[in-house]
Amino acid sequence: MGRSTQALLEYHERSKHRVNRYAPGPGGLDWANQPDPFRVFQGSPRIALPLAADTLATRYNELRCGALPPVQDFRLHTLAILFELSLGLSAWKSHGAQRWALRCNPSSGNLHPTEGYLLCPALPGLPGGVYHYLSRDHVLEQRAAVDNPRWTEAFSGRGILVGISSIHWREAWKYGMRAWRYCQHDCGHAIAAVSYAAAALGWQTRLMEAIADDALAALLGLDRSEDFGAAEREAPDVLLWIGNPEAQPDLERLWSAFDKAHWYGYANQLSAGHVRWPDIDAIHRATHKSRTREPTLPNSEPHLWSATPALDLSFARIARQRRSATSFDGTTRIAAAAFFTMLESLLASRDTPPWNALTSPAAVHPALFVHRVDGLEPGLYLLVRNSAALPDLKRAMRPEWLWQRTGPDHLPLYLLLPFDLRAVAKLISCHQDIAADSCFALGMLANFEIAVKQPWRYRHLFWECGMLGQALYLEAEAIEERATGIGCFFDDEMHAMLGIKDHAWQSLYHFTVGGAMVDQRLSTSAPYEIQP
Repeated sequence: MGRSTQALLEYHERSKHRVNRYAPGPGGLDWANQPDPFRVFQGSPRIALPLAADTLATRYNELRCGALPPVQDFRLHTLAILFELSLGLSAWKSHGAQRWALRCNPSSGNLHPTEGYLLCPALPGLPGGVYHYLSRDHVLEQRAAVDNPRWTEAFSGRGILVGISSIHWREAWKYGMRAWRYCQHDCGHAIAAVSYAAAALGWQTRLMEAIADDALAALLGLDRSEDFGAAEREAPDVLLWIGNPEAQPDLERLWSAFDKAHWYGYANQLSAGHVRWPDIDAIHRATHKSRTREPTLPNSEPHLWSATPALDLSFARIARQRRSATSFDGTTRIAAAAFFTMLESLLASRDTPPWNALTSPAAVHPALFVHRVDGLEPGLYLLVRNSAALPDLKRAMRPEWLWQRTGPDHLPLYLLLPFDLRAVAKLISCHQDIAADSCFALGMLANFEIAVKQPWRYRHLFWECGMLGQALYLEAEAIEERATGIGCFFDDEMHAMLGIKDHAWQSLYHFTVGGAMVDQRLSTSAPYEIQP
């Protein structure tokens, strides 16, 4: 076993919550050092983005079925829509003197470790270069100006690049060691949010998997110590190609044009004081990615759409109204047809968001606790998103499970155990009522052997979980219900319930959908001031 694999397994085990011991955390919240939720590069030129999302006619039901609208041009107006509906603010909430922002991309604890970047050639209204997106003000901060023909040639005029990074401290301030996991979940949510918003503009999304972390850090300017000083550093996560999937950029040419870039701005410090978590540093090193070969895109399995959600909402509306429920009423029920429709959206398809972003076959499979679905027996179910995984899943779990196919013929959903499992779901989710009061809850089982063989793919498994969560968030809104991610769960209690005895499969993220209770004490206001 290699050193990186050993470090990965040590972190994975040490960061598990257990019934008699939670993963190491801060013990209390140091409110004086609560991180600023907005990274700002002071002194960088700013380009204001128009609030243009309401001009977008795309319907959510079209996107979820892969019926993308005509391809729009890349210009300031369309890029403004892309960022507003993926990484932008969706509302401000307030209670008394407290005020905080919500965003289209969800985050554990609303702490938002994820930062977004744009790399583009010269476009109408936008010089070529590297930009940081500041969601608070809906502006692009110019980090680097690149005036080199090779830079423009590398893009082939057919797309742009979006970079995603994480500031681990934002989550560690509240969650300690387990925070690294949550940063990866949030990265997955952001990938999906970008993919959906890009699709609403007619654009495809692809993860540029071959690039090394060090090269991505250099492209985004994250390795520039002189620009960060005492400010919290950002870990490079993902580079996404947005545009024509058959004309991806030449990264070597892009890199060759970068040596004479002119950089602007200095990062703000988010907290005056910090607590170092060596385990987070260790897993960051263990999952460091070197350059790899471009993968061959997997063949999608045949996918038939049988139904659409009841509400035919615009994508702009559904993206901005997405919320994380804090409690459920314990009485709301949904129809089996609506439940099956939601699960359909989780099946991978090469050109359908958010799965068009991935370059590997589906590796995560939801194990579902069904509580209140009319026409479906309460119990434990499994959605097998990749048929090749079915034999391994059967071998890994209890021999007494039924494995009874249920639902529409094209939906790979299996009933394992007919039983009221509300108490089990609550216990596994750190005794949280929200897992039992929902219509259904689930744990996301990942093929962990992928990470054991290639430790950098540990991150990808969490990302895929976050993408599943983002799809469920939007699907819940489309049937007038609400969803929420659950980061606190007893990992091995879930495994024991399923009969899993080794690391072949591990549950990496839990989720739940139901009828939300609205906190009437909170006030809501618009995300941005109306422009004249």
